[in-house]
Amino acid sequence: MSDLLRAPAELKYADELDWLESVDNNPKPFSWRLSPKMVRLFVLGSTPSDGLDRSVAQKWFGDPSFVERSIVTLASDRGLLLIGDPGTGKSWLAELLSAAICRNSTQVVQGTAGTTEDHIKYSWNVSMVIAKGQSRESMIPSPIMTAMETGTIGRFEELTRSTSDVQDALISILSEKYVSVPELDSDSSDNIVFAKPGFSIIATANSRDRGVNDLSSALKRRFNFVRIPVVTNKKSEAEIVRFRTEELLRRHQIELEVPPTLLDVLLQSFADLRASAAAAGSEDEKLESALSTAEQIGVLEDAVLHSNFFGERALSARTLASSLVGSLARREPEDLAILNKYLHGVVEPRSKQEGGSWTEFLDGGRDAIATLS
Repeated sequence: MSDLLRAPAELKYADELDWLESVDNNPKPFSWRLSPKMVRLFVLGSTPSDGLDRSVAQKWFGDPSFVERSIVTLASDRGLLLIGDPGTGKSWLAELLSAAICRNSTQVVQGTAGTTEDHIKYSWNVSMVIAKGQSRESMIPSPIMTAMETGTIGRFEELTRSTSDVQDALISILSEKYVSVPELDSDSSDNIVFAKPGFSIIATANSRDRGVNDLSSALKRRFNFVRIPVVTNKKSEAEIVRFRTEELLRRHQIELEVPPTLLDVLLQSFADLRASAAAAGSEDEKLESALSTAEQIGVLEDAVLHSNFFGERALSARTLASSLVGSLARREPEDLAILNKYLHGVVEPRSKQEGGSWTEFLDGGRDAIATLS
C-alpha cells in the first residue's frame, strides 16, 4: 500500500476492517461484510461503552444521524443521495460506507457534462466485436453494472453534473434492478443483467449546482436524500482538520508540529470570512471559494509542505497567511480586494488587541497580497 499515492479506504483500513469482521456477530443484510452496527462504528469510531478489545478511530466527523440514515437506506432497496455544499465530506462518507459494506469503494462513475449512458451501463471492446461479434465476453460493463452483477455498492459522483439523459438511465436501474442489452440475442439469458442482493447506488450532488441539471421527480423518488451541512461547530471542524493533517504528515513522513494556536488562527479566519460572505450584498463581494472545511485543509496542507521544504521545518503564522491568500485568491482583483479588506478590517484590530500569531499572520497576508497584486 505504501506505493499508492492514495489508497482507497478498504486498503487503508484493511486491518481494522478484518478485525471488525472477525468480531461481528450481528445480523447482516444481503451480502454485507459488516453489520449496520459495525458499519456505523467503523465510520464514527468506537467508545469505551462498545466494549471492544481495541479502539476504532473516527474517520468521518458530523452528526451520527446522517450516517445512521445512510446505512438504513443502503439496507433497503433505495438509492442514497448525499447532497451538500462542496467540501462537506460527501464523497469521503460514500467511500467509507462502500468500504465497510462490500470492501470495494472504487466502482465509481464521475458525473460530468461528458458522461454518457455507456458510463453507467456498458460499452463494447471494438476489436473483440470485429473478431467474434457482440457477446457478453466483448461487453465492457460500467462500474454500476459491475456492482449490480456482484451485489455491491456502485457510486455516482456529482450526479447533477451529468445530463438529464444520463440521469434518466439510472431510473430503470434503481427501480427495475436490471439492465437490458438489446444488442445480444433476445433468446439468450445474456441479454439482461440482473442486480444481485446487496446492490445499491450512493450518489453525491453539490447543492451549489442547483439549476445545472436538476434531478427529475422520477429520479428523486428513487433516492433517499441525506443533506450534509457545512460544519460550523469550531470543535468539530478542528477535529476534522487535525485528523486530515495528521494523515498528511504520515503520508509524507514529515515530522512537523502544527501549533494549536495556529490551528485556532486558521479556524477563526475561515469563520470570519464565512460571516463576511453571509453578510455580503452581492456575489462580487464574496470570495469565489466555498470556504469549506476541505479548503481549510488544503490551506494547511500547502503551509505545512512549504514549511517542510522551504522553511524552518516549523509552521509559522506568516506561512499560513501566505497559503490562505494564495489558495483563496482565485479572481483578480475581486478576491484580493476582499482578502485585503478582511486583513485591514478584522485581522489588524485583532493583532493590536491580541498580538502574538495574529501580528505575524497580518504581515504574511499583506506580503502575499502585495506579491499577487
